[in-house]
Amino acid sequence: MKKMTPIARGVRPFSRMFRLTAPNRADAVAFVLLTALAMFVFRGAEGIAEPLSRLRIEPVTLDPAYLPYYALRTTLRMFAALFVSLVFTLVIATLAARSRRASQIIVPALDILQSVPILGFLTFTVTFFMGLFPGRILGVELAAVFAIFTSQAWNMAFSFYQSLRSIPSDLDEVSRGFGLSPVRRFLRLDLPFATPALVWNMMMSMSGGWFFVVASEAITVGNTTVTLPGIGSWLALAIAREDFAAIGWAVGAMAVVILLYDQLVFRPVVAWADRFRFEQTASSERPRSWAFDLFRRTRLLPLLFAPVAGLGRLLLTLDRGPRERAAPKRDWQAGRIGNAIWTALIGVAVLFAGWTIIAYVARTLSWGDALSVLGLACVTMLRVLVLIALASLIWVPIGVWIGLRPKWAERLQPVAQFLAAFPANVLFPFAVIAIVHWKLSPDVWLSPLMILGTQWYILFNVIAGASAIPTDLREAADMFGVKGWQWWRQVALPGVFPYYVTGALTASGGSWNASIVAEAVSWGNARLEASGLGAFIAKATAAGDYPRVALGIAVMSLFVIAFNRLLWRPLYTFAERRLRLA
Repeated sequence: MKKMTPIARGVRPFSRMFRLTAPNRADAVAFVLLTALAMFVFRGAEGIAEPLSRLRIEPVTLDPAYLPYYALRTTLRMFAALFVSLVFTLVIATLAARSRRASQIIVPALDILQSVPILGFLTFTVTFFMGLFPGRILGVELAAVFAIFTSQAWNMAFSFYQSLRSIPSDLDEVSRGFGLSPVRRFLRLDLPFATPALVWNMMMSMSGGWFFVVASEAITVGNTTVTLPGIGSWLALAIAREDFAAIGWAVGAMAVVILLYDQLVFRPVVAWADRFRFEQTASSERPRSWAFDLFRRTRLLPLLFAPVAGLGRLLLTLDRGPRERAAPKRDWQAGRIGNAIWTALIGVAVLFAGWTIIAYVARTLSWGDALSVLGLACVTMLRVLVLIALASLIWVPIGVWIGLRPKWAERLQPVAQFLAAFPANVLFPFAVIAIVHWKLSPDVWLSPLMILGTQWYILFNVIAGASAIPTDLREAADMFGVKGWQWWRQVALPGVFPYYVTGALTASGGSWNASIVAEAVSWGNARLEASGLGAFIAKATAAGDYPRVALGIAVMSLFVIAFNRLLWRPLYTFAERRLRLA
């Protein structure tokens, strides 16, 4: 019997396989980078399983020699929270977009959760996480990661939800025509279409997380405060000691860390995600990344990551795919009855929750207190409306300009991330000094502090929207001589509008949250307050007056939900019906 050669059997000869997979220079550089990354991860994870007493033996100091280690610990916490936020987004936002009944609960819950202060989450969750690992640092680390998660997840979920609701109608009809199963539709249509906007919101979430590291790394349990090593703890200590040099060191370390993860993580992901843009003609100007080009030239890296790439193929293999089935016979009467029962159950749950809060607050407070808080909420709402309008006028044109120019986006991306990550509370002392020196009105001049950390949601989402405008649409506009205001009215604004609504919605929710720290600020012996709901909650929290804290947070949640239902949701619906690509 004649022996078959490897080529005849369809098997690649070993010598050819070795030649094709032999490591090249790119493999060597990638190996060094990944090895260094693994060492940093192991170094940052050291000691998290040790007893809490270790933190008292080695407290946080302002010695610059420790700053790289603190930066590493903070960065690992933020990436861990970002991973959890990504999983949360893919599950919850998909469920909300695909199930009307689920959206009736999930979307209002997201509205409430984004308005709850981070300290409110810590109050109820730190005991749970510390109970999972009693006496260990790991419990406190998990509480800190959860606190950062609460500052990262909501805008990602809103962005993914908005993308799934605005999938082009022709693609939606094709997927229905092929009878794609939910898993196959998610992997083949939903996830690729929503990826570009999700990547920009992940960048924003990462930057927004820096704003809350000060609160998340100093956790109070009873009369004891546990301080985790990190840049947030360093900043809190530097602000408490009024040490401007230490604050400068921390800001410099943040800039270096942001530049590193922008070049090694987000810039390659942006270049990779550009392949998912919805357009019929390829753009001549695409995002570039030296790290992405390096990883593409490697020969061994695809083999190492083959199991990850195979996970998606495994899901598609296990999925049974389209099936021949008869046209579904829907019982519309039963569906209406089911929807009515579901809506009634939600109404009963909302009434029960409202009654519980009212009963708790009414034990010590009167209706006059409630009316007073409603008046303060109206003042804060006026500030939020004015600030969102001003931020939109500034950042929408800038975001469109950046989004349509990938080369400038490449240059300005790390700058925007640094500005978004810059902890606004570092600027509070300068605001106090200026207001006291020039005898300005705190009601007016403390207001801009509310939007310092949240205006970037508008910028990042508008950049994502502008970069998603199809190249063929832009070329057609150029061909027909559409310029000036007509170009803005018929091309740019319709293209970015759905993304702008997501950015403005999360920015307004974040501004309500930020009002708690922005309407009552202090530096040394000077303390300034602006009239508003944020100052009311801050004073009640400092005084340990929990009924007033509950009343303030309940009213804030009520205003945020009403704000979203009466303003942002109708704009969402308008974008879905009139501005969807087709």
